[in-house]
Amino acid sequence: MGEIGIGIIGTGFMGKSHAIAYRAAGGIFPLNNSPVLEMVADNNEAAGLAAHKQLGFRRVTTDWRALVNDPAVHIVSITTPNTLHKEMALAAIAAGKHVHCEKPIAPNASDAKDMLEAAEKAGVKTQVGFNYIKNPVLKLAREMIASGELGDIIGFRGIHAEDYMTDPEGAWSWRLDPKGGGGVIADLGSHIIGMARFMLGPITELFADLETVVPTRPIAPGSTERRAVEVDDIARLTLRFARGCRGSIEANWCATGRKMQLGFEISGTKGALVFSQERFNELRYYKVDGDPRHQGFTTIEAGPAHWPYGLFCVAPGHQIGFNDLKAIEVAEFLASIEGGEVSGPDFREAWEIQKVVDTAIKASLNRHWTSIS
Repeated sequence: MGEIGIGIIGTGFMGKSHAIAYRAAGGIFPLNNSPVLEMVADNNEAAGLAAHKQLGFRRVTTDWRALVNDPAVHIVSITTPNTLHKEMALAAIAAGKHVHCEKPIAPNASDAKDMLEAAEKAGVKTQVGFNYIKNPVLKLAREMIASGELGDIIGFRGIHAEDYMTDPEGAWSWRLDPKGGGGVIADLGSHIIGMARFMLGPITELFADLETVVPTRPIAPGSTERRAVEVDDIARLTLRFARGCRGSIEANWCATGRKMQLGFEISGTKGALVFSQERFNELRYYKVDGDPRHQGFTTIEAGPAHWPYGLFCVAPGHQIGFNDLKAIEVAEFLASIEGGEVSGPDFREAWEIQKVVDTAIKASLNRHWTSIS
């Protein structure tokens, strides 16, 4: 077994999650090459040194370009604000590195397309951080839909709601920078859009209503000076899928009391599925048949029968966690680099998701149904 060097740019929430995932994947999954945390880069020297010590990186730098061009780094993980993704990804691709990038992939679909075309031309593998769809029970749900267990799909209702932007005195941050694209439609909306596509396939047309709830915010914590908010806090979409059904999506980062309401309800002529990230080791299934006195939603609990749950725990119902989903994402990416199946989402799928985000912004401004171009 050889080694494959991992370089991670950024040491925040996602940087740490990527580091944990790469360390876990090497010990849990049957990979041919062992991932090693070769280098971490952060422009905050203290943060970089702390990550170097805590997470076990071999080296640390304040210069992300040095990481990208280091011969011992084979995979570059980008966990910075999305305005920086394109420059970093293109540099990594030019250096011949495989790229693992957090979502949203870029501020707009045009930038995302530049990234995917560069990667495909260079022949490098890519992965984008939509780790929630790596859930074993969501893979089961997709299989059930594809096999016809739900019959003809009638509708989709999806939501991703959290409350981390509810406080109007919360300071303005990079998430609110219009140079980075949309607000919640990109930050949270990309997750539920990607999940809808994962379950039901392409979205062809939509109508959108994007709302800014908090019009101004302090420029810094405790400041009396305020800055206008130019992006959305709540996005409401009505969708048409290529398969013929319709649906709705809400993205909301001002949903008081909600910490992780990412979920959906899919209705079909033979059954229905309900999922929520708040109880993400469970999938609820309704089947239209049998004695009506016994009908109701059945809870399917995640267990070893749902690959790769069993690699983490041999007992059903004992549950896996957020970082385990990231480890599954990483392991599938590493397997694709070794010549296995490309499970994605790769840069091309991230571009498709970003097109839906861009179209929602356009449709909200134009106030009419808009096709995904």
